[in-house]
Amino acid sequence: MAAVPLGFDIDAPRWDQSTFMGRLRHFFNITDPRTVLVPEGELDRAQAVVAGCRAGMVPPGSSQEQLLYAKKLYDSAFHPDSGEKMNLIGRMSFQVPGGMALTGCMLQFYRTVPAVVFWQWVNQSFNAIVNYTNRNAASPISLAQIGVAYVTATSTALATAVGLNLYTKRAPPLLARWVPFAAVAAANCVNIPMMRQQEIIHGISVTDEDNNELGHSRRAAVKGIAQVVVSRITMAAPGMIILPIIMERLEKFPFMQRIRVLHAPLQVLLCGGFLLFMVPAACALFPQRCSLALSDLEPELRDSIVAKHGDKVPYVYFNKGL
Repeated sequence: MAAVPLGFDIDAPRWDQSTFMGRLRHFFNITDPRTVLVPEGELDRAQAVVAGCRAGMVPPGSSQEQLLYAKKLYDSAFHPDSGEKMNLIGRMSFQVPGGMALTGCMLQFYRTVPAVVFWQWVNQSFNAIVNYTNRNAASPISLAQIGVAYVTATSTALATAVGLNLYTKRAPPLLARWVPFAAVAAANCVNIPMMRQQEIIHGISVTDEDNNELGHSRRAAVKGIAQVVVSRITMAAPGMIILPIIMERLEKFPFMQRIRVLHAPLQVLLCGGFLLFMVPAACALFPQRCSLALSDLEPELRDSIVAKHGDKVPYVYFNKGL
């Protein structure tokens, strides 16, 4: 093994994480859907390289570019809190291929109640896996709580979708096309908080600027989860709002009426185009390492921090999850 190049810190962000553009470039890098195709063995080697680099040693002849690529693979497949390998479906790099297929099908098959029920159920099953995978890993959740969160979110999505589907039978066709988005948005407002309820109940770990743990805060959990809900709805919004308008116009052309069998594949591909940009853009809306002013913490935690550190800790920091 060789020593790490002088001045190189593998955990230092390549781009300024205090700006939206810096975060956007970061998430374009780690949500790259091509990393889904990387073999498990190569991901494990990337993990070993990152661990070695943190210990001050790297494989002989490793260039800085190779080290950065190993970090890209590591960030795309391993949880930032626990370091455990995330399941493939739950990774943010799978959001484009997985999301484009599900969103395209929800937008295409919205006319009948059975189709609405089936695709909303599949989508909420997918979302439950993603939300569980990207939770703050410092807050464990039981199988019973996962089950309650899944059933609640799925019921919310189905009730919203079926109710609006019946309500829009006599409304303009475009309104009916927007029903899937309303259902997805409503379910996100339930699914994410329910899947991460332990964080709301017991709080999440907060640290000072140097990553020294200061305690657990419920208010920090609420802020982080609220930002994740906004990000997820933003991620889906352009494709599920703009694409129905496009399809409504396209389907009036004679050539589109002759190729109805291709409407679903076309919507899937167009959804992929939207998500290719919107996944990193939505993830970049808020800093991954979230901050909260000391004055906004629970009184008991604030008093504890002030007693130990005085006025040296104006802000606390925590991982908001994705």
